[in-house]
Amino acid sequence: MASQVSESTSERTFQYQDSLPPLPVPSLEGSLAKYLDAVRPFASDEEYRATAAIVKRFGEGIGQHLHQKLLHRAKTKRNWLEEWWLDTAYLELRIPSQLNVNFGGPAPYLEHCWPPTEGAQLERTSIATWHTLQYWDLIRTERLAPQKAGNAPVDMDQFKMLFCTCKVPGVTKDSIINYFKTESEGPCPSHVVVLCRGRLFTFDTVCDGQILTPPELLRQLTYVKSCCEGQPEGDGVPALSSEERTRWAKAREHLISIDPANKTILETIQSSQFVISLDDSKPYATPENYTPMTLKAMIGDPTIRWGDKSYNSIAFSDGTLGSNCDHAPYDAMVLVSLCHYVDEQLKATEGKWKGPDTVRSMPAPEELLFTVDNRIRSDIHHAKQQYQETVRDLQVACYAFTSFGKAAIKQRKLHPDTFVQLAMQLAYYRLHGRSGCCYETAMTRKYYHGRTETMRPCTLEAQNWCKAMLDPNIGADTKRKAMQVAFNKHNNLMSEAQDGKGFDRHLLGLYLIAKEEGLPTPDVFTDPLYAKSGGGGNFVLSSSLVGYTTVLGAVAPMVRHGYGFFYRIRDDRIVASCTAWKSDPETDAESMFHNVCVSMHDMLQLATTSQL
Repeated sequence: MASQVSESTSERTFQYQDSLPPLPVPSLEGSLAKYLDAVRPFASDEEYRATAAIVKRFGEGIGQHLHQKLLHRAKTKRNWLEEWWLDTAYLELRIPSQLNVNFGGPAPYLEHCWPPTEGAQLERTSIATWHTLQYWDLIRTERLAPQKAGNAPVDMDQFKMLFCTCKVPGVTKDSIINYFKTESEGPCPSHVVVLCRGRLFTFDTVCDGQILTPPELLRQLTYVKSCCEGQPEGDGVPALSSEERTRWAKAREHLISIDPANKTILETIQSSQFVISLDDSKPYATPENYTPMTLKAMIGDPTIRWGDKSYNSIAFSDGTLGSNCDHAPYDAMVLVSLCHYVDEQLKATEGKWKGPDTVRSMPAPEELLFTVDNRIRSDIHHAKQQYQETVRDLQVACYAFTSFGKAAIKQRKLHPDTFVQLAMQLAYYRLHGRSGCCYETAMTRKYYHGRTETMRPCTLEAQNWCKAMLDPNIGADTKRKAMQVAFNKHNNLMSEAQDGKGFDRHLLGLYLIAKEEGLPTPDVFTDPLYAKSGGGGNFVLSSSLVGYTTVLGAVAPMVRHGYGFFYRIRDDRIVASCTAWKSDPETDAESMFHNVCVSMHDMLQLATTSQL
């Protein structure tokens, strides 16, 4: 989808929003049947019987009442899930979100015109920033082509959240402030914030109605860099945004109470188009090994990231680029679309600016100086300390598997995404001797304000196939048939999830209605198999296909004993980022990645022999 043409002359970006269907509510009977199917791989016969009895009681009793309440809610809201999902998945969480919730990743420009190069940081940043601002303008003027699934338009609302958006911490619950406006809606902020060595600067990216050119952006960035070189580091206030949410909210309240000017600075950061982080590190990644860059994008210097910003564009000192983004306002596909656009523009221009070198007269960047006291300095110190302790624990393995890619998989009439997902199931089984409950993102953007549904790839069919693959007494033909059954099951479940017929969000809705009505938590949610199979955010494999473009990202694992696994699929390669926590004795990101590669080889070989 991200490879679709970006600029449209005939269709407006948001023109189909009003005609999108509302998010449907699946049938209670269907959701409960799917749930029972999903827990089966993790249950003994006795456990399964107990859970089936609990589910039956729920379906015939309180579940009916909750479901009717949900249907009523769906009549009054075009998306019954939207507010709930934002609150439950993001805004009510109290853990530090910069590492646990945000996604980050490497820009792919090093694969062609911008390999790691000393002294190229600012020039490249100015060109990449210019292309990014063109994308901002495409959305603002509604010339960005509306995306489609086949011929059907999908929801574009999240694209309004890419720029001029920020999460703001609250003592019990955060909020999202969105300052972006299309031209028809009114004026929109047009400044960026640049973070460098713990200091903050801002400048306007539009002068006399024209976006600054790369030479003009270069002058502004050079000014910022020269202000910071050879000078002491700044107070590092941005590090506070990496804190536990309630702690950060209280620190922010205190910051505002010290000096009203601090509130103005916070609003300047919140409303900025995006943040540019000038990072002194040199990760030196390659097209085959993105690990150093992905790691730095995920766990870099907290004094030059604003963890709550919808987009931090990270410019490394070796001339490579990356990103770190708050996940609350939008899903990764929005950033993928932007980065793919920039990548295509850079390829078309060989990474060079071919326009005029004239630099207009304009104000120099302004430094944003917070007034801080000893309490805030202590809070910053604490934030940095907890951040460093936590990030030391994150292991990242991000490599290209180059033996084959989409072309070879499709030649064997197999779905490339399902191929990687089943390879992940087999790798986990081989490594841990059991099945791994898995979350895969299913997109529900065909519905109004639709975001995602959970697709659970660890099916009974996948488990049976994994057991067959690891049994030397089972022949290739039986393994092949089991693989085909697992593929079919996965493809059907994914299709149903995208059609709004998944069960996880439905169960969440029923759980939240019970909570809102002050009812006891239904047994179905306290049953051990609920969490054991991944319910309540307990998936040991948290995965997502980032797409079929050049853009990749990474996320931290959902649970301590789990893995994060993002991947992109190209004709000739599959590039994946695998994360794990070092403190868990069972998990290892490098071993997991290696085992996925071994599994993919085994699967292709199995599929190839069937064609002989």
